[in-house]
Amino acid sequence: MKIASTLGLLLALLAPQAAPSKPNVLMIAIDDLRDWVRFLGYEQVRTPNLDRLAGRGTRFTRSYCAAPVCNPSRTALMSGLLPSTSGVYDNGTDWRKSIPDVVTLPQHLRANGYFAAGCGKIYHEAYKRDADWDEYLRNEGGDPKPKGGNDGVGGIKFAPLDCKDEDLRDYRIVSYAIEQLGRKHDKPFFLSCGIHKPHMPWNVPKKYFDLYPLDTIQLPKIKEKDLDDVPAAGVKMAKPARDHADILKSGRWKEAVQAYLATITYMDFLVGRLMDALDKSAYKDNTIVVLWSDHGWHLGEKEHWRKFALWEEATRAPLVWIVPGVTKPGTACARTVDLMSVYPTLADLCGIPIPKHAEGVSLRPLLENPEAAWDRPARTTYLYNNHAVRTEKWRYIRYNDGGEELYDETADPLEWTNLAGKPEHAAVKAELGRWLPTVNKGKEK
Repeated sequence: MKIASTLGLLLALLAPQAAPSKPNVLMIAIDDLRDWVRFLGYEQVRTPNLDRLAGRGTRFTRSYCAAPVCNPSRTALMSGLLPSTSGVYDNGTDWRKSIPDVVTLPQHLRANGYFAAGCGKIYHEAYKRDADWDEYLRNEGGDPKPKGGNDGVGGIKFAPLDCKDEDLRDYRIVSYAIEQLGRKHDKPFFLSCGIHKPHMPWNVPKKYFDLYPLDTIQLPKIKEKDLDDVPAAGVKMAKPARDHADILKSGRWKEAVQAYLATITYMDFLVGRLMDALDKSAYKDNTIVVLWSDHGWHLGEKEHWRKFALWEEATRAPLVWIVPGVTKPGTACARTVDLMSVYPTLADLCGIPIPKHAEGVSLRPLLENPEAAWDRPARTTYLYNNHAVRTEKWRYIRYNDGGEELYDETADPLEWTNLAGKPEHAAVKAELGRWLPTVNKGKEK
């Protein structure tokens, strides 16, 4: 019996083995999350679940959006086309009409054997496209409204809610993704879960506000008259006389920061639910996880609030990859990358061709070795022909009217001193300028 058993085992080992199945993909998209997460070194916030997720794979410490606006950022990531190529620069442009024939990420995966399901905010919500998906959550519902008339300062909306975690639509969105993870899938799946928070309004249950007492809130570091050396086009984007002036007049700057932090922590709770469900599922060991935010957010830096600018705070966006058999737990990559990489990287990791139209490159070399050589900067575009180029040392901004900004990120990480007018940096500007998009579709608005 023992000999027969051993022989059987040897025969089984020598028999042709079935090709490994393609990996599943869980894509987690977060709305308006800047670099205020613990795993990027921001200690005022509580993000235990995001930190746990980052600890299981590779976190990018210099990752940037394609555009500091929801619609163009998400269109670029999902289509593979830069905003300057597609002409999708703002939230008012319907990408489905601008680039109707482009093969999007979910379409490409579906054409190569994947089941694609989604929920929440993946594309800008005004321009969803059913044809991209096998299944998508409908009727996610809305959120409770705050009681009373105190709902923030001007356009910066925030207030604690008297409700339960499950009363918000993001909870229901994550529940749908959890349900998908509990199903039996006959194909590899591409599951996209888009969480709205911390997008405004910063309205979440009061218990999350209570985690951040006002007397402990630290405001962003700012410099008086920081816009004095910024060209007119940059000042126009900052709009210092609007949101920032309103916040200063109200005396509620700390309350706004508190609300943003509270909303991040609520979102973190939801990410924890989702990751717990993945760990309990049959797909734990064969699922790529990629988490990204569509762009960053200002909370007073350069007298600016919201996104809609080309500085570090608006353009830096958290990015984490967990790739079974490729990434090592708890690794960090300091190379400058942008979210144009998501589409080609997923195609590469899933063993399917990278479409020729994709303007980003695969991050696989950096996932395999975070210290690998990398000569590509990150590029961000806001509106027509306004671009930023970010390397590990420099940020170079050139506006449509010729205005420029240059910051030494090593010596001046808060971007307080614009060096663009210094003759000794002409060669640096010329080198960075080589990476500016040469195609700028459309007309200035």
